[in-house]
Amino acid sequence: MGAVDTPQARGGKKKGKGFGRPKRRVGIRIDMTPMVDVAFLLLIFFMVTTVFRTPQALEINLPPSNQQTVPVGLSKVLEIRVLQDDRAYWRNAADPWARSSVEDLTKVFTRFAGDKAKVVIVKIDRKARFNHMVHIIDELDLARLTRFSLQTLEGKDRAEVETL
Repeated sequence: MGAVDTPQARGGKKKGKGFGRPKRRVGIRIDMTPMVDVAFLLLIFFMVTTVFRTPQALEINLPPSNQQTVPVGLSKVLEIRVLQDDRAYWRNAADPWARSSVEDLTKVFTRFAGDKAKVVIVKIDRKARFNHMVHIIDELDLARLTRFSLQTLEGKDRAEVETL
């Protein structure tokens, strides 16, 4: 662990003038091996017991590549348009447009929760925050609305809701 040497014995010189008198020093040596062992044991302990956060990813199942169109009645369509400044407009079937924020779309989705026939069309402006799209997809998943389509908001669609 540690060792302490005995002090140096004085030489045969006599007391006198001069600066060459050796000083009495006690030598101390500390063995660092046990401390390094403990440090590595702690490092290994924390590496083994740490739980790393798994990366969160969105899993989206895309339809097959064949271009089949499926006719959907207007009564089964819920359309949502998201603009860049946290404004969202939605309408069910042929109802008039209603305005809300992206966070308030949760209330809209709960009205249609679990409806397997409902098709949700989400059109998002390219300048909108990516977080809005992730929030909408998460809320659709929580409401068990599995049939949805993500599209880019085009100019004519934006002009239709900006006048409201």
